[in-house]
Amino acid sequence: METLLSLLAEICLYTSNIQKTALPDELLCMMVSSAFVASSIHPKLHSDVDKGDGSIKYILSGEGASSIFIIDENTGDIHATKRLDREEQAYYTLRAQALDRLTNKPVEPESEFVIKIQDINDNEPKFLDGPYTAGVPEMSPVGTSVVQVTATDADDPTYGNSARVVYSILQGQPYFSVEPKTGVIKTALPNMDREAKDQYLLVIQAKDMVGQNGGLSGTTSVTVTLTDVNDNPPRFPRRSYQYNVPESLPVASVVARIKAADADVGPNAEMEYKIVDGDGLGVFKISVDKDTQEGIITIQKELDFEAKTSYTLRIEAANMHVDPRFLSLGPFSDMTTVKIIVEDVDEPPVFTSHLYSMVVSEAAKVGTIIGTVAAHDPDASNSPVRYSIDRNTDLERYFNIDANSGVITTAKSLDRETNAVHNITVLAMESQNPAQIGRGYVAITILDINDNAPEFAMEYETTVCENAQPGQVIQKISAIDKDDPPNGHHFYFSLTAEAANNHNFTLQDNKDNTATVLTKRNGFRRQEQSVFYLPIFIVDSGSPSLSSTNTLTIRVCDCDADGIAQTCNAEAYILPAGLSTGALIAILACVLTLLVLVLLIVTMRRRKKEPLIFDEERDIRENIVRYDDEGGGEEDTEAFDMAALRNLNIMRDTKTRRDVTPEIQFLSRPTFKSIPDNVIFREFIWERLKEADVDPCAPPYDSLQTYAFEGNGSVAESLSSLDSISSNSDQNYDYLSDWGPRFKRLADMYGTGPDCLYS
Repeated sequence: METLLSLLAEICLYTSNIQKTALPDELLCMMVSSAFVASSIHPKLHSDVDKGDGSIKYILSGEGASSIFIIDENTGDIHATKRLDREEQAYYTLRAQALDRLTNKPVEPESEFVIKIQDINDNEPKFLDGPYTAGVPEMSPVGTSVVQVTATDADDPTYGNSARVVYSILQGQPYFSVEPKTGVIKTALPNMDREAKDQYLLVIQAKDMVGQNGGLSGTTSVTVTLTDVNDNPPRFPRRSYQYNVPESLPVASVVARIKAADADVGPNAEMEYKIVDGDGLGVFKISVDKDTQEGIITIQKELDFEAKTSYTLRIEAANMHVDPRFLSLGPFSDMTTVKIIVEDVDEPPVFTSHLYSMVVSEAAKVGTIIGTVAAHDPDASNSPVRYSIDRNTDLERYFNIDANSGVITTAKSLDRETNAVHNITVLAMESQNPAQIGRGYVAITILDINDNAPEFAMEYETTVCENAQPGQVIQKISAIDKDDPPNGHHFYFSLTAEAANNHNFTLQDNKDNTATVLTKRNGFRRQEQSVFYLPIFIVDSGSPSLSSTNTLTIRVCDCDADGIAQTCNAEAYILPAGLSTGALIAILACVLTLLVLVLLIVTMRRRKKEPLIFDEERDIRENIVRYDDEGGGEEDTEAFDMAALRNLNIMRDTKTRRDVTPEIQFLSRPTFKSIPDNVIFREFIWERLKEADVDPCAPPYDSLQTYAFEGNGSVAESLSSLDSISSNSDQNYDYLSDWGPRFKRLADMYGTGPDCLYS
């Protein structure tokens, strides 16, 4: 059955490229405005079967059904539930069907249709790449393209003028313009000068609806920077410059800095300087500072006020990179004049030569003239000069110099062998200004004379074997001479007159500054003579010649079969077998060391202080009673054997003190060997210790604490040397009455006489 769709809106055949696939039924297109609001009724569906009695119901499915589009199942009216936006989705594909309300079966086949959203102008143009920055060379002609801006409009470009944009410039006139259709920004004024203004801010507007009223618009900013071109020649701020320079300024020093002004920047401002004229072409030079583009004038030669007092220079500054387009603006170079005034400086005296070379013989007498130095004052005043020798270069004072004439003479005898060349410094100072001192350098070479006799080249150790044969070579000798003759040394060797006829050795001159010592007889014996002394006479070839006698020591040795010396000491025959002189010396040294150690030990023992008590064991009770040390702390406990307080099972004998000689000998009390009550003693100690702990005025723990309690059954009994009256002592104290009135009270208490108070 043919499907009939009744539409309240425009119905069109869908021919868009969105769907190319042929549908089974005719596909219809509904144009719905993008301004279609919720709950408004736009299209309506109706079936031929529907008689209007409510037996037919309509259902809608597909894209956006139930969420965006809903259908009235009784009438077929389609409603939108929210605002539609073409930019979000341009069309929706839906399917509609008519069902029998009672059986819920289709009364017609399902039909598919597309709802296309009709665009309205609800989006303004936007510059997605803004803001823009661009550059254009200064002095560019009118119409030079700067940059192109582009605005996009989200509306449908195929429907109406909603997306048709035109451009206009809101800010930046009259310097720049923009093409309305393309958005190309161009220069609008000629000869824009970067040095006057180098940056412009443009505001460009894009408006849709072809710029008509009611259209939407958007703006962006464009920053245009004028880039530099070389349109400004360099110019010196002044036509002439003047600088004062002291004549003492060293070579390569900077005299002045000048700069030509150039309004350009970068490579367009780079310039070079050169001296084109003047009288200082060879004295000065100019170079450019790459960082500041300044011309640096430096000295090439030393200045001399007395020779020339001023110089004039013509200096040119020119651009290195010239743009031919702007040659009409004038020459891209400039000239200036620099005058340099040389100032006079009080200079030190100057020697006629930087280095003087002189020679003198080492045989020269004191006062011999060696040579003369000369210096003068370079200033116009030409002040007189006085000379002296820097003694730091002539510490031994070998030379003198005349203060007025500069004549150098010898002051001591010279020795070439000690110092062949003397390098001295001569000082020249102005008489009017002694602070001005010039320095000259003198090298004095000492000429050699033959004043040193030849001698052995080394200290020879010569040996001869006991089994030597006649004519055997035992030593080859050579000589040295401290002198340095021009033609070299030549030495002559011979035996002295007294040794010439000896029967043991002979000497042969080799004529090459060496000589050979040979044996004359057969065999030598150490027991007869172990050492021979051979005097050798050596003469040099100097004029006059010098000679010396050198003694060669020859030792007789026992040699092996190859002639190598084994033993050369004659004492080896006398010493016991297996014991050499070195071994005897070592044994003797050990014995002496032991004797010294024994003497030291004995001396130290004699110096030890003898104890006050005869026995080495110290009397503990005596130590406790005698306390004559005012020190405190741990030193006090060193005088006491604290172990004795813990162990009283020690038998004590009567000790006699060395430092006390009593007039009357006391009878010692018998000692008892018994075990004390350690528990009672320990408790007493702990009680006293607790009292000291809680007593704020108690002495420190390492101080001596006096305990007057010894416990029951103490072996030492009472610490007092006097027995009480209640004791069973048999000591007689009657002698106390003989000691005078001061001891009368004691005599009454302890005496046994008739006047005793106690019985």
